[in-house]
Amino acid sequence: MASVGGAGVRSSKRKHQETKVEKLKTDTSSAMPVPFTGNSAPPLYSVEIRHGPGKTAHDLDNQPALKKPKLPLAAELDGFGLQSNATRSLTAEEPKLVACRLDRMRGAVRTLLECIGEDPDREGLQDTPSRYANALLFLTSGHQMNVDTIVNKALFHESHHGMVIMRDIEICSLCEHHLLPFTGKMHIGYVPSSAVIGLSKLPRIAEIFSRRLQIQERLTKEVAHAIMEAVKPQGVAVVMEASHLCISMRGVQKPGTITITSHFSGCLEQSDLRSEFLGLVGMSRA
Repeated sequence: MASVGGAGVRSSKRKHQETKVEKLKTDTSSAMPVPFTGNSAPPLYSVEIRHGPGKTAHDLDNQPALKKPKLPLAAELDGFGLQSNATRSLTAEEPKLVACRLDRMRGAVRTLLECIGEDPDREGLQDTPSRYANALLFLTSGHQMNVDTIVNKALFHESHHGMVIMRDIEICSLCEHHLLPFTGKMHIGYVPSSAVIGLSKLPRIAEIFSRRLQIQERLTKEVAHAIMEAVKPQGVAVVMEASHLCISMRGVQKPGTITITSHFSGCLEQSDLRSEFLGLVGMSRA
C-alpha cells in the first residue's frame, strides 16, 4: 500500500512540474518581441518586460540615448531671426565676462596694429583697440536680436489688401569676407492677408539682419523671410541696392558700382505685382 501511495505522489509531482514548464514556455514566448509586419515604421527601440502576471511595460531606461545633431557655430536656428548658435548666450552674459571678452578683442586689435608696422602706443592709436572693439560689437549686435522681440505686439488686424511699401531704408552692414562695410538702400513691400505690421518695424527688422556679418544676397533673403514669418502676408518683396567697400577700395577697385539684389515670395512673384512694386520704388525699366 505504501509503495502505491508513493507512486501516486511522485506522479502528481511530475504532472505539476510539467504544468509549470508549459506555463513558463507560454510566458517566455509571449514576452518575446513581435516581428514588425505593418506599413508604418517600427518603434526605434522597444523591449517588453513582464511586471507580474499579465502586465507588460516598456523599459525606457534601457533605450539607447539619441544623439542630438550638432549645429555649425554660426548656423541660424530657424533662419528667420533667431539668435545664432554661436552668439545666443552673449545676450545674458555677465558684465565680468563682457569685460573679459572686450579685453581679448583689444589685445587682438593691438596685435594687428603691430603686425602692419604701427606703434599702438602712439597718441593717435592709444585708444584705437578699445574704439574698434566696441564698434565691432555694435556692428554685429544683430546676432543677439530676434524678430519676435522686435515685432512684439505691433501686428494689427486690418482688411487692407493693397500693397504696403517702405522705400529707401538706409542700410549699413559688414561684408563677412573682408570685414569691410557695404552701404545702400533697401525697399520692402508686402501685401497683407489679415494683419498689418507697425511701419517702424520694417526698418527694425532690416536692422537686425544688417547688423551681422553678412553678404548682400543673404541679407535680402533673410529680411523677406522674416517678414513672411512674422506677418503671414500674401506676399513679400525686398530689393536692395548697395555699394561695397571691398570692391571700391581693394580687389578690382571699382568705386561707384552698385549691386542690386531682390527676393520675391507669395503673390509678389507674379509678374504684374512684381512690376507694380518695382515701379513704385522707382526701379522699373524705362
